[in-house]
Amino acid sequence: MELIVNESGKRLDVYVSENTDFSRSKVQKLIDDDVILVNNKKEASSYKVKEKDIITISDFEEEIMNAAPEKMDLDIVYEDEYLAIINKKSGMVVHPAVGNTHNTLVNGLLYHFELNSKDNIRPGIVHRLDKDTSGLMVVAKNDQVHDKLSNMIKNKKVERKYLALCWGTIMHDKGTIDAPIGRDINSRQKYTVTDINSKDSITHFRVIERLKDVTLVECKLDTGRTHQIRVHMNYIGHPIVNDPVYGNRKIINDFGQMLHSKSISFIHPVTNKELFFEVEPPKEFNEILESFR
Repeated sequence: MELIVNESGKRLDVYVSENTDFSRSKVQKLIDDDVILVNNKKEASSYKVKEKDIITISDFEEEIMNAAPEKMDLDIVYEDEYLAIINKKSGMVVHPAVGNTHNTLVNGLLYHFELNSKDNIRPGIVHRLDKDTSGLMVVAKNDQVHDKLSNMIKNKKVERKYLALCWGTIMHDKGTIDAPIGRDINSRQKYTVTDINSKDSITHFRVIERLKDVTLVECKLDTGRTHQIRVHMNYIGHPIVNDPVYGNRKIINDFGQMLHSKSISFIHPVTNKELFFEVEPPKEFNEILESFR
């Protein structure tokens, strides 16, 4: 949807809500989520529109209002009264949205745990993994612990390491990719390295093994942007093997990108206990990896 502004001086959120069916609070959320842009730039809700401004409202998925508990098997690596560590399987969506209202990780969490959260859509979710990314996630059992863990991630006090199998031979034994990430203006479902409406994004990588046609690397995040490792590895010319979205390379099967959250470590936000967990990638990951050996 595109709006061409025909007046000046009105707040962006007010103008859009008056000229669409969206409530003002909904418009503010869409602005925060980069769904609404002004002249192809991100602006605050308080931005005063000018005549002939072009407001673009991109397609988006409307979230459902509440998530419901569903019985399912979850790989619970650790649990106490404050938090849990889950080994998410590849192919599992993290939280409900239109088109994925059932069989998400959140549905399973609500069945297994008592989650005291004001968030009805993403209760307990401190950080996300893409649907086809497997591995470790931390879950908060109440809003206070959620806030503490979120601040710890923001302040780089939670160390997360990933395994990624990438196309090509990465010649440097280690490196840092410091490149801002934002939505791809040509495809709103994708992200890209860009200076437009982007956020600072930093990924450290270390080569573990070089094989024929591919390189196995360990990645460590300083930031946690959507699709960050997938975008960054593609940016340096080594997209992740089997990624159906980035890289335009051969797709081996429907397993999804070869990306696995292998370890997580942090100081418990309540007990101050040192926590470290590590899990092996799923058998499908190892089978693809072995096929290159």
